[in-house]
Amino acid sequence: MMAIRLRDLSACFEGVIPSIIATAAADGSPNISYLSHVVLVDDERIALSNQFFSKTAANVRANPAAAVLVVDPRNGEQYRLDVSFEQTLDSGELFDEMAVQLRASSAQLGMGEVMRLRGVDIYRVSALNAVPSPSTVQAYSPATTGPQLAAMAAVSRGICQASDVDSVVDSVLEGLQTLQYGNAMLLLTEPDSDRLVTIGTRGYERSGIGSEVVIGEGVIGMAAQERRPIRISDMSRVQRFGSAVQTSSAEENRTRTISLPGMPDAMSQLALPMIAQGTLRGVLFLESCRRLAFTREDEAALSIIAMQAAAALALAGDESGEAQPVSSLVATGATKPGGPIRVVHYAYDDSIFIDNDYLIKGVPGRLLIYLLRTYLREGRSEFSNREIRLADELRLPDVKDNLETRLLLLRRRLEEKAAPVQLLHVGRGRVRLELAGPVLLDKAAGGTD
Repeated sequence: MMAIRLRDLSACFEGVIPSIIATAAADGSPNISYLSHVVLVDDERIALSNQFFSKTAANVRANPAAAVLVVDPRNGEQYRLDVSFEQTLDSGELFDEMAVQLRASSAQLGMGEVMRLRGVDIYRVSALNAVPSPSTVQAYSPATTGPQLAAMAAVSRGICQASDVDSVVDSVLEGLQTLQYGNAMLLLTEPDSDRLVTIGTRGYERSGIGSEVVIGEGVIGMAAQERRPIRISDMSRVQRFGSAVQTSSAEENRTRTISLPGMPDAMSQLALPMIAQGTLRGVLFLESCRRLAFTREDEAALSIIAMQAAAALALAGDESGEAQPVSSLVATGATKPGGPIRVVHYAYDDSIFIDNDYLIKGVPGRLLIYLLRTYLREGRSEFSNREIRLADELRLPDVKDNLETRLLLLRRRLEEKAAPVQLLHVGRGRVRLELAGPVLLDKAAGGTD
């Protein structure tokens, strides 16, 4: 029979079922402690998180020999590792990785301020043995085999061929679906803000376009803050506050907030920071209703996709030039026969309501009201990015205004709401308004003219 290797037990190190460490004091008295995190370092060593185990630490100082019991969460098989203590790390790449993972999983359990990593204890494994089971263990057959190299290359080609923010976002999300990752969302950073905004999703009943995540909060926000992937393999013990809340138009109208989409029965989550040129561009987030849905191999492969997407988004933003001068843009109206469209703009937060239905707020809201006011004043439906950037009333920053992303967010939100106002991308650096009827900007309710 082939000898068992540590790498063959990768599922045992996902933190689904707690591991146990047994140590002995100098006088031989035993001590047993549960471990929140055991990490595979290589084929000879494992790393244990050290938070509260003062007795364990005292024992290994007196007697470095210990035994660790790990459990395969897929079929319940147990393995005993005979180990010896080598050293404790309080810094470095492995420490930082485990500290972020511990904070993320602890925050999910409502213990984010309690579970802080004090150190990472490195143990060398001298023997590995399966623990005999009194009953027959059912063989495990994985539901997926992870991303294949050829399929990953195809997704990468699609991202490389994308020429604007819109097509980059779609290439990433559609590529993930071809790789059999059913639920995913892509969030981008909001300049001069502590938030990420959802720009595209797949696999959810509602898109949640325009929903926001505060950097540092939850799995997505923490991945952004720490700039490290965060993988959760078992959420069965997670506090699911608000998981059953369904967003309705009435709720959005009341709160002027778009809820983040999600799976109420999610068991696995993976958040990947998107970084290019040293700048955080956003977060790619995936989830599944299966435990252990994302392996270390998935994480590594999808991190490449996330970084490539970040680079493509940065390039698309840098190359979003003008196709023609403002003077050559279409000057005819875009109104179709239909009833009047009532648009209300609340200046204090730039929120927009169309026919009493909340649409969006912030800079995208300010963009829409600018386009509508210009259309009503000049009868022109087509606009250039350069023109929009130079408009003083929009108060866009001089550099890195993220205009393409904000226009894309506005356009997708209008599409999702099936609004009587639509914004079309009609060429490089150009957009056009399409209206289902005459627009009325209501001043009496707080609108602008």
